[in-house]
Amino acid sequence: MPPRTDTPAPPTARVRRFSPAERWVHRTTAALMGVCVVTAAVLYIPQLAVMVGRRELVVRVHEWAGLALPVPVLLGLASRAFRTDLRFLNRFGPHDRLWLRAALRRDRRHSSRPAGKFNAGQKIYAAWIAGATPVMLGTGLMMWFTHLTPLVWRTSATFVHDWLALTIGVVLAGHIGMALGDPEARRGLRTGTVSRAWADREHPLWRP
Repeated sequence: MPPRTDTPAPPTARVRRFSPAERWVHRTTAALMGVCVVTAAVLYIPQLAVMVGRRELVVRVHEWAGLALPVPVLLGLASRAFRTDLRFLNRFGPHDRLWLRAALRRDRRHSSRPAGKFNAGQKIYAAWIAGATPVMLGTGLMMWFTHLTPLVWRTSATFVHDWLALTIGVVLAGHIGMALGDPEARRGLRTGTVSRAWADREHPLWRP
């Protein structure tokens, strides 16, 4: 039997993490979410409202950006790679529980935080945003089309919309903070590839 000639890939090798369609979905969704957050801040913070002015225009931009928010994900479903990653995000295994326990203990050792393509924190974030988006859309539509629902519904929708928007802002700030602390993860979303060393260290159970 002839000897094997294949050798492990060097640590400097790069592996594909995201397809062009996945990067487009992320960028477009992030842009729309950013518009929603910024316009909401202008509408609810008096100092910003005075500085920007043109409240009616800001309201319309906020409404249409919110209405368009689910569109990139819906279009992304045409991509097989995107659908595959959605399945990864939707699966929570024993290694994810280990990751969460280590995170709660603030144990930063990579050996204590096993992860597949996505870690448990990313899965929880994705699930939370996926749940919050339709709630924001539904409550926003009730506030937009005031003649379609009774006053008590609109009042409740306003309460839910405003407080959920605040929590979304806090969660997004945490998400951006985590991204700023991981240049290679950002590079993966920008270029589609990451280093083999980073993949082996941060996502040891992932087999690209």
